[in-house]
Amino acid sequence: VGGDDEGGGVHVTSCMFCILDRKDRRNLQPVSVELSCGAGPSHVVLEPGLPLLLDCNLGASDTPFNVTWLQDGQPLPLEGGDFLQYLANGSLLLLPTSKDGQSPQGVEGGYSCVSASAHGALTSRTVNVLLASLSKFLQEPSPQTVPAGGAARFKCQIEGVPTPVITWEKDTVAVPEETRFISLLNGVLQILEVTKEDEGAYRCVVSNSARKDISHEARLTVTTGSTEALNRVAIVAPPQNAIVVLGRPAVMECMAQGQPKPLVSWSRQDGKPISTDVVVLATNLVIRDTRRHHAGVYVCRANKPMTREFVDAAAELHVPAPPVILQPPETASLSRGNTARFVCNSSGEPPPVLHWLKDGHPIKTFRRVKTQSPGVLLINQLALEDAGYYQCIADNGLGTACATAKLTVIVREGLPSSPRHLSATPYSSTSALLIWEKPEYNSDQIIGYSVHCQRAAGSDNVEYQFAMNNDTTEYHVKELLPHTAYTFFVVAYSPMGASPPSLPVTVEMLEDVPSAPPQLSIASTSPSDIRLMWHPLSSQNSRGAVTRYRIEYSTLDQVDSVFSVEVGGNETQFTLRELQPNQAYRLRIAAGTGVGFGVPSEWAQHQTLAHYNHSDHSMVIFAPTELKVRARVKSLNVTWHPSPNHTLVSGYKLSCREVEADESANERTTQTHTTRLGKRARYHLLTRLVPDRQYEVRVWGFNKQIDGAAAVWKGRTDKHHRCSFRAPPPLPPSSIQAMANSSTSIWLRWEKPRFSHVRIINYTVRCSPAGTTNASLVSYYTSSAQEILLGALRPFTRYELAVQSNGVDVVGPFSGTVEESTLSDRPSTPPEELRLRALDSSSVLVSWRPPLEPNGIIISYRILFSGNLSQPEHLWENLSQDGSITSVEVQGLSSDTHYFFKLGASTEVGPGPYSPIKDVYTPLQKYELDIHAVTGIIVGVCLGLICILLCMCFSFRNGKSSEVSGGLDSTAVTPQYRRGGCPVPSNVPECSNSHELETLMPPGSQESGQPLEEASEEQSLMASANPGEGEDTPAPEPKVKTCKGVAFLQMGLGYSVIFSRVDRGIIVVILVHPLSCRLLGMAL
Repeated sequence: VGGDDEGGGVHVTSCMFCILDRKDRRNLQPVSVELSCGAGPSHVVLEPGLPLLLDCNLGASDTPFNVTWLQDGQPLPLEGGDFLQYLANGSLLLLPTSKDGQSPQGVEGGYSCVSASAHGALTSRTVNVLLASLSKFLQEPSPQTVPAGGAARFKCQIEGVPTPVITWEKDTVAVPEETRFISLLNGVLQILEVTKEDEGAYRCVVSNSARKDISHEARLTVTTGSTEALNRVAIVAPPQNAIVVLGRPAVMECMAQGQPKPLVSWSRQDGKPISTDVVVLATNLVIRDTRRHHAGVYVCRANKPMTREFVDAAAELHVPAPPVILQPPETASLSRGNTARFVCNSSGEPPPVLHWLKDGHPIKTFRRVKTQSPGVLLINQLALEDAGYYQCIADNGLGTACATAKLTVIVREGLPSSPRHLSATPYSSTSALLIWEKPEYNSDQIIGYSVHCQRAAGSDNVEYQFAMNNDTTEYHVKELLPHTAYTFFVVAYSPMGASPPSLPVTVEMLEDVPSAPPQLSIASTSPSDIRLMWHPLSSQNSRGAVTRYRIEYSTLDQVDSVFSVEVGGNETQFTLRELQPNQAYRLRIAAGTGVGFGVPSEWAQHQTLAHYNHSDHSMVIFAPTELKVRARVKSLNVTWHPSPNHTLVSGYKLSCREVEADESANERTTQTHTTRLGKRARYHLLTRLVPDRQYEVRVWGFNKQIDGAAAVWKGRTDKHHRCSFRAPPPLPPSSIQAMANSSTSIWLRWEKPRFSHVRIINYTVRCSPAGTTNASLVSYYTSSAQEILLGALRPFTRYELAVQSNGVDVVGPFSGTVEESTLSDRPSTPPEELRLRALDSSSVLVSWRPPLEPNGIIISYRILFSGNLSQPEHLWENLSQDGSITSVEVQGLSSDTHYFFKLGASTEVGPGPYSPIKDVYTPLQKYELDIHAVTGIIVGVCLGLICILLCMCFSFRNGKSSEVSGGLDSTAVTPQYRRGGCPVPSNVPECSNSHELETLMPPGSQESGQPLEEASEEQSLMASANPGEGEDTPAPEPKVKTCKGVAFLQMGLGYSVIFSRVDRGIIVVILVHPLSCRLLGMAL
């Protein structure tokens, strides 16, 4: 519950759609709320003692096999919880308390469900679940002192869910039920015409299902005596601005006092009558069920009877409303290859935002799938994967609304397969030849083909289609842009329907010579120098990569001696040196591509300085752009756009002179009229000219230091017409509407101007990026219809558009501008400055900068890397990163390896091109022994020694057998004992990992003539146990033995270690038997 702000602020009434019936508290049956895709409450309250049942019913034709519940967009735990229970039918039960009586925590939030079936998935609208609560008092009644006959007012303000009920008490007893006591829904108590008996302590009692609370008491004091304070009319409680959500009650309070009692009346500021469902309670307006038509400004007027004395107060009632779907999309069944179009219209206040889902997931636009405003979804070249459920979701912050349509893609038998082996070959700079082969299957049923063409710079560009008969498998595409990449694919058609599209091919058109010269600006820095500056050509005018510029110049007195200089294509200025002082020169420039040079600019004249000027001549003012002159019989209408560096311009000069038809190099000087214009001037009308005469018009900018380069026009005025009647200019068009069609095009529509007596023959459209100051970016189009599709625009750019009406020999003014943005597209350039740095032998740091032409908001980056450059792209490792990240560490690489990386960016439309491949070399891994490696080696050695001991024990019996063969009695051999007295089993086999490894001995160790000199690395690591009767038997003294030329220490009758080493984590041990000189090896 909200209240008015005493300071005149906005009165906000909270809206909670409580659907619980609180009259019967004994009924503990759960309150059921259906979550569907239709209309329903946006908020529900979980009240104490009343469980809440959320039922997922999306109305699909097929039975769902899986229902997933989401809270604030995140899946709920499958096992439920203390306050959550899943029912067998897929419903969700929310409990108000746990088993131990605790209040639920974390239950509040937005709940929705996703129901999946064999044909797709559906998402319900979101319902906000709120816990019953009652806040502290935001405002409590304050003491009042009122003269007798006046009006008293107390107010309580508190917030609660569900909406609390507020009652008033006087001296702990309910206020009298009299018409003088008015209790309003917004927590206000008004007492009219107070008397002495009304004195007392007043308080408010607030309660809802959460709890009950009582405010502080406030005393009302009634004074008697002079009533001069009541002589004047006053509104003591004026109405306040209020925001009341649709369906909730609203109160517009107006309490006035005066003597005699003033008359209070209400009206609407817009002059409309007050709705009949508005109740007047005393002097207040009460709307119990607020609707959209109740919104407006209400005026309360208090008038003193029998006089013209009055006061008034006004307040606005704003009625926001949750969204409602007015036109839901329709279910469709279409054949493969057709186009599906879904339309969804909604309303709400504020206007809702529409987005589309397919099978419960947001739809991302790409080449075949496009969204158009308002609420249109287009799917071209339908494929089987396009079948499923499509949902239109409208959201405006107050709630959501949705509508569902099912798309079925029909694949008929006998359809042709896709055309094969499509190839595209540039035929010229503006045309390409397409050749393909007939489909492999059902080619005899083909009745025609369609060729699809669109620019490859962005997949959401305008797509052009060309149809042809079935008697050809080639097509010559014309009117393409030079030096531009295009993507083509072909579709075959039979009486049954369309085939799948062929594999697309992309080809770049050939270059051409530039279609226009650069704009040239000229200045002198010394008596013998001329400095030339120009702007690079736009891609539309360059028609290829400009590789060079050719500058031609000559003196005016020797026009036949023309000198030329060529400079690189990346240059934008050049200085001609060693010229003659105080000499008039003529100069021009032409741009060239790999094909050749384009048309040169007009000859421009410039005179070198007579002496050196110490002023700053590095500041050059370029010529105005797009100089246009409309010739009339006796006038010239001159228009231009500002200079590219117009910030240096303090004004413009315009000159006009008549040019003789037979002018030669030594032309006769004619009278020139020069006019100074302001900095913001963009047009000028030259009048009192002679019909059918040649004129030269020059426009240039200037400032206090220098004059800029001039833009020049030459042409003739019109011939004299007998009819001198000049019609008035037509009015500009009306009802101009702009709508984005794609990432590079905008539909612009308008209506004919009203009350126009001039016949309109066509319209001129002006288009420029919003807020631009570069005149070269302003474009003009002509249309004879009342609509035009503006193409070749930049993606994700806001444009200003205006329309002009053109009559016969008369042009009207431009209309007011409208703005529209083109849709986003894939990035047309790759990320910049890809850098690689090897951090260690297994990781590389990759960093980059965003693309220069993102054509939208970058949502992700894709990193491809491989150690094999010739490997196909789909086999490269793929790493995806968020669009806000510009560096990442790639780990898990192999050491001593050459890696190749490339990087691409993606918008919501799709991925852009990859950057050029860069390589990096990971260094060889250096072995570093750390504590973990040492621990591992120690553990390995211990395990190895244990195995050696076991093998020595197991082979003891073999050793005893050797003694028997040397003359001992085998029956007299005593059992072997391990140290500690444990007998060795006689049946234990020899260690399976032991081998006779004489080859593991150092070179020369097996020859008897070369005894081992040094034994530092061949010392015995372990001796066998000494035979004896018990564990106290003393061990024998170690003896030095020689076996096969190798000296070792004999610790007993078992094997002794003579050699051991660690090689790359492998422990190699060589053993020798003291009696048989038998060598054994072991590797661990």
